[in-house]
Amino acid sequence: MKMSGRKVLAIVLAGGEGKRLMPLTADRAKPAVPFAGNYRLIDFALSNVVNSGFLKVVVLTQYKSHSLDRHISETWRMSTLLGNYVASVPAQQRLGKDWFLGSANAIYQSLNLIHDARPDYVVVVGADHVYRMDFSDMVREHIESGFSASVAAVRQPLRLVNQFGVVETDPENPRRIAQFVEKPETTAPLADDPESFLASMGNYVFNADALVAALHEDNQREDTKHDMGGDIIPFFVEKGDCGVYDFSAHPVPGEAPTNQRYWRDVGTLDSYYDAHMDLIAPIPEFNLYNSEWPLYTRQHNSPPVKLVRGEDGSQGESHNSILSQGVVISGGHVENSVLSVDVTVRQGAHVDGSVLLDNVYVGEGARIRKSIIDKNVVVPPGASIGFDADADRARGFTVTDSGLTVLSKDQLILP
Repeated sequence: MKMSGRKVLAIVLAGGEGKRLMPLTADRAKPAVPFAGNYRLIDFALSNVVNSGFLKVVVLTQYKSHSLDRHISETWRMSTLLGNYVASVPAQQRLGKDWFLGSANAIYQSLNLIHDARPDYVVVVGADHVYRMDFSDMVREHIESGFSASVAAVRQPLRLVNQFGVVETDPENPRRIAQFVEKPETTAPLADDPESFLASMGNYVFNADALVAALHEDNQREDTKHDMGGDIIPFFVEKGDCGVYDFSAHPVPGEAPTNQRYWRDVGTLDSYYDAHMDLIAPIPEFNLYNSEWPLYTRQHNSPPVKLVRGEDGSQGESHNSILSQGVVISGGHVENSVLSVDVTVRQGAHVDGSVLLDNVYVGEGARIRKSIIDKNVVVPPGASIGFDADADRARGFTVTDSGLTVLSKDQLILP
């Protein structure tokens, strides 16, 4: 896209292995993990980019990328008349026999994309967070700042400081980053918000020529992990040439004040589950229904939701839940849950506080509580999941320290 004669290329980093989300990532890349009924995690990053007006987008993939590539090809189509595109680009070993060695190396090995597009600015975005953000506003602020690099940061409670990359600003120039520290034990609070600090969101804006030069220098060094947050951003910070963009102070159109600071890193099973629970409150922490900043995804050819009585006359019910296309609740009871496309819940079954992905079938009288069940799982009649952690582990299910039970795609449950 052009901004007052300036061209912008968006790069979405979608090659993450997602080990902490196993078993949901056993058969798919982390950005391809389903979320909120009928979305994939990458849809949030791509929706933010295109709503910002940036329509030249490359998605760098690597691990288990088939379902991700298919989703992008079926969903994210732009008009070629104006030269717009969302292109999925796998690791190609253009510069040697190595796969991507880190997020910075992924861009370095894909520099041909920057050379071909010839942008003035490059927006680099992670593909596995849930949030809304106007990147055009960040690019404008980046240009005004005069810095070569900018980091988007979100305000987080001080008690979480050891979980994030921390942005510490210059007291004399709050827009300039003085230090970028990875997961410190402590940091100084913000002057205007003494209970918070600035955490990196993993989203960046660069002057294109400065980014290319930094990537070349990083490639020559041996004391680097070739990581954007761990190496490239500190490179600019040490030169005094890196600014910060306070995400929390820049709401997108249509967002209520209660939602404008929402940002979730869904990198673990528990955070993935918690992010779903954020959606189902009467006044949700994250609002899926903002028509001024829509979330785009593939439209499924499934019939409407149906809640009907079971064969025994019991009423199909759902409360405080999200139901996607094709869901049928036939005499079952669903509460505080998110049901993805084509889920069936039969009579006498109870689903509470759970996330069921596509095509899950819950048999008569089954009980499910505080669980994530991946695609195509058939829960036999009368089965119980999420009530006895030891029994769940004995059946081969994953159980987190918090007591969340997770079943993998196509996992067999014996009657």
